[in-house]
Amino acid sequence: MTIYQNLIAGEWIGADATKNINPSDTNEVVGLYADGSAEDTKNAIAAAKAAFPAWSRSGIWERHVILKKAGDEIMARKDELGALLAREEGKTLPEAIGETIRASQIFEFFAGEVLRLAGETIPSVRPNIGVEITRDPLGVIGIITPWNFPIAIPAWKIAPALCYGNTIVFKPAELVPACSWAIVDILHRAGLPKGVLNLVMGKGSVVGQAMLDSPDVAGITFTGSTGTGKRVAAASLEHNRKFQLEMGGKNPMVVLDDADLNVAVEAAANSGFFSTGQRCTASSRLIVTEGIHDKFVAALTAKLETLIVDNAMKSGTHIGPVVDERQLKTDTDYIEIGKKEGAKLAFGGELLKRDTPGFYLQPTLFTEATNQMRISREEIFGPVVSVIRVKDYEEALATANDTPFGLSSGIATTSLKHATHFKRNAEAGMVMVNLPTAGVDFHVPFGGRKGSSYGPREQGKYAAEFYTSVKTSYTLA
Repeated sequence: MTIYQNLIAGEWIGADATKNINPSDTNEVVGLYADGSAEDTKNAIAAAKAAFPAWSRSGIWERHVILKKAGDEIMARKDELGALLAREEGKTLPEAIGETIRASQIFEFFAGEVLRLAGETIPSVRPNIGVEITRDPLGVIGIITPWNFPIAIPAWKIAPALCYGNTIVFKPAELVPACSWAIVDILHRAGLPKGVLNLVMGKGSVVGQAMLDSPDVAGITFTGSTGTGKRVAAASLEHNRKFQLEMGGKNPMVVLDDADLNVAVEAAANSGFFSTGQRCTASSRLIVTEGIHDKFVAALTAKLETLIVDNAMKSGTHIGPVVDERQLKTDTDYIEIGKKEGAKLAFGGELLKRDTPGFYLQPTLFTEATNQMRISREEIFGPVVSVIRVKDYEEALATANDTPFGLSSGIATTSLKHATHFKRNAEAGMVMVNLPTAGVDFHVPFGGRKGSSYGPREQGKYAAEFYTSVKTSYTLA
């Protein structure tokens, strides 16, 4: 099989390869992808540093054209790239194509944003002096992405980094190199100068650590686990570098007595179980007031019975496999923890066999859970959801906010009063009313509070806060 190589200084560089396995059919090898070394990473950083002076001063039309070409090619190949995503990550084909379309939209947005770069000219308080406020690119950006959105998250980090004139060393998650390689190949062929975008696939302990250790990396944007995020922060402080962290979530969805039952069930099922629950914005805590609790649980259970768990590429599949064996074990371990803690297993929790060998798990619903249980406080990152019964809205809000995380929060209600109060008082970076907690448009800020996020928001015009540094200049007239 072809070995898909790393891109360093504009050249495809060979390395030892690792197999990329399809979680829907573990007999299938999606491809062989390079396993980069610390030396590869150092070379990539050096190439990005050398390319920065010219790229940071490049014309905005040059950047626009490259970003636009990338967005157009991704959209033209959405079915092909969506299938690649479904095969390597296990997301259903419709979800995977939707994610690919979103990646295209992100590049289109920043292709426009680069033409809207602006600053301010203001008068000084002193006479005959002018003040200009502008934004400069940071320098070499280290990008570390997770496995659950293997094309969208790389897009929403790479596109603004390039838009604002930075150069890049990019390390995707080991489990999902294929989509990342495809994006880099598209940008490389779109005309990026050598060294502007470098791809080093490999282990986090090797490639990621080399990035953290380098004083030449001016900023690191990271999406992944809370533990790794803390290590990124500690290493970045040593080098006085800018860092941006998107980490875990234990997102609540409140369901009030006055909720439209169908709306609440659809939002909860989508939030908790679609994409196999492998979303940092997934609702894994359903906080339900006692008046609607039993009807809601019955209706949600009936909904779960209709969901088909199968090969991600198969037509009609609602939920694909868990991404790999290690994540599957984490999910099943938490199911056993939930039982031992005293929660009631109301639905699912069984390993499934399908026509092809894969990591198939029934969507799992616990009831009679409390907010103090581990299954209600720790991020599982799988199709495992807890229902917590509460008395009223006040208790529901307090329970929703009682978490070390603060990424996304939702409420199902027909009360304008409660919806308005919840939006103002939910301790989360994103709030959804009568909608799934997962699903944020590409042009709006993405991020959370508390243990979920650190640093400026991602996406939209807010991305400039991380990828640039503000400069104030004075001129005597």
